Amino acid sequence: MILEVTNLSHGFGDRAIFDNVSFKLLKGEHIGLVGANGEGKSTFMNIITGSLTPDEGKVVWAKNAKIGYLDQHTVLEKGMTIGDVLKSAFARLFDMEARITEICDQMSGDIDENTMNELLEEMGLLQDLLDSHDFYVIDAKVEEVARAFDLLPLGLDKDVSELSGGQRTKVLLAKLLLEKPEILLLDEPTNYLDAHHIEWLKRYLQEYENAFILISHDIPFLNSVVNIIYHMENCALDRYVGDYDKFMEVYAVKKSQKEAAYKKQQQEIKELKDFVARNKARVATRNMAMSRQKKLDKMDIIELDYEKPKPEFYFKEARTPGKTIFETTDLVIGYDKTAPLSKPINLRMERGEKIAIIGTNGIGKTTFLKSVLGLIPSLSGAAQLGDYLYPGYFEQEVTPGNNSCIEEIWETFPGFTQYEVRSALAKCGLTTKHIESKVKVLSGGEQAKVRLCKLLNKETNVLLLDEPTNHLDVDAKEELKRALTSYKGSILLVCHEPDFYDGLVDKIWNLEEYSTLS
Repeated sequence: MILEVTNLSHGFGDRAIFDNVSFKLLKGEHIGLVGANGEGKSTFMNIITGSLTPDEGKVVWAKNAKIGYLDQHTVLEKGMTIGDVLKSAFARLFDMEARITEICDQMSGDIDENTMNELLEEMGLLQDLLDSHDFYVIDAKVEEVARAFDLLPLGLDKDVSELSGGQRTKVLLAKLLLEKPEILLLDEPTNYLDAHHIEWLKRYLQEYENAFILISHDIPFLNSVVNIIYHMENCALDRYVGDYDKFMEVYAVKKSQKEAAYKKQQQEIKELKDFVARNKARVATRNMAMSRQKKLDKMDIIELDYEKPKPEFYFKEARTPGKTIFETTDLVIGYDKTAPLSKPINLRMERGEKIAIIGTNGIGKTTFLKSVLGLIPSLSGAAQLGDYLYPGYFEQEVTPGNNSCIEEIWETFPGFTQYEVRSALAKCGLTTKHIESKVKVLSGGEQAKVRLCKLLNKETNVLLLDEPTNHLDVDAKEELKRALTSYKGSILLVCHEPDFYDGLVDKIWNLEEYSTLS
């Protein structure tokens, strides 16, 4: 047993997340942790890593278990370089080197023979550990992993605060692999990663001999790497053997059986109550009525699981725009004239087109969207917007403020009544407790739904969407694809999930064709 969690209960305020749940991780298990947005997947990871103390329950790791955790919310500090982050994987070895320097300083002073021998023995032990862990070729190791993740072209001296979402994820993954943990904990690792590196990570996890726990809403990816599913729903945690598809098959059967048993029991309860009501007053049948009442009192009542509201997305549409949505003329994008992200780009989007933008991390997909919208200046050339445009923009990353969900929508739509605000959020799949919470305490998927709510209630005729599926659960992704397919306006979509944009878009632009890195 690598990890055992027993009788775990936890909540935030009056909102319960777990109620007396248990979990185990065995050697070689590749676990997928699944469930709708807000069910507590990231909270569970924070509890088992010790960064959050549960209200009740025990978390016991095997002795000397070496754990590596990729957290979707990790913040990389401004001032640290890519090289600094990667080398921090060897912090323990650098501490040993510092101790050796300390010992040398002590030995140069006036000490007795016994102390000298003790210090020499300690230094020898530390030196052996450094040699056995290849300490003196750390730079070569860092360079090798950085090359595998395409980080070398960025420069190991690049400040991590200047990285795109995908580049940051790659740096964190690279650091994790350099640490060589025995157990991997991965919280949505494919978010922001391009197709090439998702494929690389898939192969790595398929061949991984040790255990891992993976949170992901990318079903093809999950199916290809896991052999156990733990499903979170209604404060419970249930174990299923097999991949995600197998879990869904068994889950559907269990749900159907429970519904059938519930209906049968409700009919029996109705008949028993009816018999008791009709016969308790008559002397001849009073004993039979009491017997039926006892049966009712002892009955274990079957309760159906609370069905969380499923999102319903419908985009409000504005008047028809002009024939041209936008056109770029020798557009060069980037933030530094000495290091542009692109060669001159000449692209044109027309009314009614639905286009996906793809390409490796860091080539400027987000920058292109912002340049077209005029949110950032181009380095040269121009992006000319068409006539009568009512654009809607979904930004990849937004740091939430201190607003509640209600306040967040009200700020954008001050004319809405409270009923209209609550109704709009509920249609996005948020419960009353979520709606009344502050945005910053919600899960990544719930925050994305709040931001989608703003977009859905604005009249638009062109949508520019930057990785809208990141963090969204399966139901929300399916509903978003349906809504975008039926949307009559134009769509420019940055997305790394072919399963999402296949059948939705009629054209693909690969920005690698314009990249200065290619």
